[in-house]
Amino acid sequence: MSANASRNSQLGLLYLSHLLIGADGSIDEKEFQALSKIKNKESVSDSLFKEFELAVTGKDERDIYKAGMELINSCTDEEKLNSFVHLYKLSEIDGRVHVKEIRLLLYTIKNAKIEFNEVVARAKALTDY
Repeated sequence: MSANASRNSQLGLLYLSHLLIGADGSIDEKEFQALSKIKNKESVSDSLFKEFELAVTGKDERDIYKAGMELINSCTDEEKLNSFVHLYKLSEIDGRVHVKEIRLLLYTIKNAKIEFNEVVARAKALTDY
């Protein structure tokens, strides 16, 4: 995997995580902790995370979604699947899955041409999340 592909995968995941966390209208501590866990699991550098934070500041959801999907769609299928497994797990983290989170997940997975059942199977196999 090239450094640029990894960077695109990481940024795309962060953009879509940002949208998912805010989809239900409330952001709780568990969701912030999950984002930190994603950052660590995916080895996102502090400088890349700062770049992400600056990039989403002041942007509306549509622009963030578009940028995130462009990044994700430049990735391999394996990178996409990995990103969506994180997003799926993130949607469950606060103990409730809001309908807006489900819609966002399904829509994004469909647009990335990844099978939802594959995402669910891989997510359920993760026990250390």
